[in-house]
Amino acid sequence: MKAETDNNGKKYLFSKSLDTVFLAVNNVFKFIGLIFKEAFTAPFEWKEIINQCFNVGFKSLPLVSLTGFIIGIVFTKQSRPSLSTFGASSWLPSLISIAIIRALAPLVTALIAAGKVGSNIGAELGSMKVTEQIDAMEVSATNPFKYLVVTRVMATTFMMPVLVLYSGLVGMLGSFMNIHQNEQTSFAAFIKNAFSTISFLDINSSIFKAVCYGFTIGVAGCYQGYYAENGTQGVGKAANTAVVVAMFLIFIEEMIIVQFVNSIR
Repeated sequence: MKAETDNNGKKYLFSKSLDTVFLAVNNVFKFIGLIFKEAFTAPFEWKEIINQCFNVGFKSLPLVSLTGFIIGIVFTKQSRPSLSTFGASSWLPSLISIAIIRALAPLVTALIAAGKVGSNIGAELGSMKVTEQIDAMEVSATNPFKYLVVTRVMATTFMMPVLVLYSGLVGMLGSFMNIHQNEQTSFAAFIKNAFSTISFLDINSSIFKAVCYGFTIGVAGCYQGYYAENGTQGVGKAANTAVVVAMFLIFIEEMIIVQFVNSIR
C-alpha cells in the first residue's frame, strides 16, 4: 500500500513538473509572438531603439575588441606548430580565416554579449519590475512592453551582426600581426591567402548566426527581467538565468545552423 502511494506521488510530481515545462514554453512563445506584433505596430520607439543600439553595440566594443584580438593571436600560435609539422605553414592565414569567420567570431561574440548584455537587460528590467516602475508606466499610458522589451530585442538583433563582423576583423588583425612577426608576411599576401578560402556562404551564415544569437539574447534577458519577482533576490536570479538560458540556446542554435549550412555547402 505504501509502495503504491509512493508511485502515485512520483507520477503526480512528474506530471506536475511536465505541466510546468509546457506552460513555460507556451509563455515564451506567447512572449515572442507579442514581440513580433508590437515590433510592426505603430507608434515606433525609434529614439529608444537607437539608445539601446548604442548601449548594446558601442559599449560592448572594448570587450569585443580585446577578446577578438586575443583569439586571433592565440589561435594562430596554437595552429602554427601543427601546420609546421607537415610543412604547411603557408596555409596558416587560410586556416585562421576559416576558423574565425565561420565559427569563432560569431560564437565567442555571442557568448560575450550574453554575459554582458543579457545580464544587464535582465537586471535592469528585473529591478524595474520589482520596484513597480513597469506598472507605473502602464498607468501613465505608456506601453511598457513596446518601450522596454521590443526596443531591446531589436537592438540586440541589429547590433550583433555588426559586433560579429567587427570581432572577425579584429581577430584577423591579431592573426596578421603574429604571422607577420614570425614569417614576415606582407599584409597584401595575408589578405589574399586568408580570403581565398572564404565564400559568401561563410559570411552570410555568420551574419545569420549573429541575428539568431542577438534575438535569443534579447528575448532571454527581457523575458527573465520582465517577469522577475521576489524583490532584489529575483533581480539577481533574473540576470543569472538570462545568461545561462541565452548561452544554452546559443550552443543549440550553433549546432543546428552548422548542420544546415554544411548540408548546402
